[in-house]
Amino acid sequence: MKETISIDPENWLNDYGDMLYRYAITRVRCEVVAEDLLQETLLAAIQGVAKFNHNSSISSWLVGILKHKIMDYYRKSQRELPLLTTEDLGENLMNYQFDSEGNWKIDLTDWVVPEQILESEEFWKVFHHCQSRLSDTMARLFILRVVDGVSTEECRQLLGFETDNQLWVALSRTRMKLRQCLNLHWFN
Repeated sequence: MKETISIDPENWLNDYGDMLYRYAITRVRCEVVAEDLLQETLLAAIQGVAKFNHNSSISSWLVGILKHKIMDYYRKSQRELPLLTTEDLGENLMNYQFDSEGNWKIDLTDWVVPEQILESEEFWKVFHHCQSRLSDTMARLFILRVVDGVSTEECRQLLGFETDNQLWVALSRTRMKLRQCLNLHWFN
């Protein structure tokens, strides 16, 4: 059953505003920017409602518009982001995570079933806390590549990495920082 489309922006804000805001805030980590992106998304949707072809739900269509707005925001702000430092890339993190033989120091077998974790509201609070501790570049890279599945090439362009290898090293270290934070604040 297809949704009926409402031209009244107030209905869109009431029906989809919270979901769109959560989507945006997770990706841009700034309330003001997330609010602006939400407004731009709704405005673009109102202006483009004639192009809505009913092949998807309204919420999917709005999220698609929001994704494009977020990508545009990343492109515009990419020049303002500082380059990743050695600290961002986690040189000391490698020593914390691995022993001298390259084995994990953290016992990952203690982690519970992933499906149970993803359903926990408390887990997501801790995850967002850990994500907030990352640099903007690292957080954006994680969201773009891991959560949204944006291609390596597009991530490189959006975030200013010169090579795929630089991006993959930064992503690996970002994942390790998140893992370290989650291990300290959630799994222990």
